[in-house]
Amino acid sequence: MTARPAALLGAPLRAWRAASVIDRWRIALVAGGVLLLALGGLVLLDTVSPRRYLGLAAWLVGALVVHDGIIAPSVAGVAVLLRRAGRRAPTAALVIVQGALVVLAVVAIVVVPQILKQGIGTPNPSVLPLDYTTNLVAFSVALVLIAALAVVVALRRRTDRS
Repeated sequence: MTARPAALLGAPLRAWRAASVIDRWRIALVAGGVLLLALGGLVLLDTVSPRRYLGLAAWLVGALVVHDGIIAPSVAGVAVLLRRAGRRAPTAALVIVQGALVVLAVVAIVVVPQILKQGIGTPNPSVLPLDYTTNLVAFSVALVLIAALAVVVALRRRTDRS
């Protein structure tokens, strides 16, 4: 004897109704992420030539290595250094510095290959028309200044509350 479709959905629907609002959001976001991942896979299979799969896989492995080998340990190291330097660095300052470090790392990952390619040279000068080294330095300085200002504001707010 086969179960009716409504009976099959009974347990998940009861679980959905019993879940908290945060659990519902978490479930919805995970489901949305899985759907977007599936869509990305379909678009990949439809638009990328199978000859390029190996290069794409190498790029993805490189991105994983850069994230897990450089970005994540750097952010964790900065957190440890800030905690030791100030005995108890304010959480707001720690979050601001870590966020700035992550942003800088991501921008550097995007820009450094362009800097390297510009150094090698390209037959078409319009492919890399900007001065990427100067732009990266200017962006880094601006980001450090903005992060420092944000830390000062966070520390002042903390002392005003005390």
